Amino acid sequence: MEFFRIIKSSTSEESLQNQIKLSNLEEFSTEIFNLEDPGENEASIGGIWGEFTLRRSLINGGIRFELVECPNALCWTITTGCPPAPDSVIIHLTINRLEKNEEFVLEIETFLDDMSKKLKELIARYVNYKPRIK
Repeated sequence: MEFFRIIKSSTSEESLQNQIKLSNLEEFSTEIFNLEDPGENEASIGGIWGEFTLRRSLINGGIRFELVECPNALCWTITTGCPPAPDSVIIHLTINRLEKNEEFVLEIETFLDDMSKKLKELIARYVNYKPRIK
């Protein structure tokens, strides 16, 4: 199964990769959280589906995240500059199942809605950020 969210915010691949890190997980999701200090590319997290290792990889257009031990192989990408909306930010989440129960699908939808909202806020902060010149 796959799910999409399109955020109508303009940013760059480099900006996404620099802004969205495991160390600031709370800035782009309230549904998952670090259980201990994260590494640059791997963290122990907790959240709505339990405890997992979350892995972060830089990819063409942005970032990929994967829940390593997840029985559904849940992973998502956050990209820009790519179809179907090259001038927007796209969240694309997949699981390795053709069907899941309605409750799990609703949890995924809630996870994506939360992340969309938080990412839009995060991107707006960086786009509108103007360093103070002394």
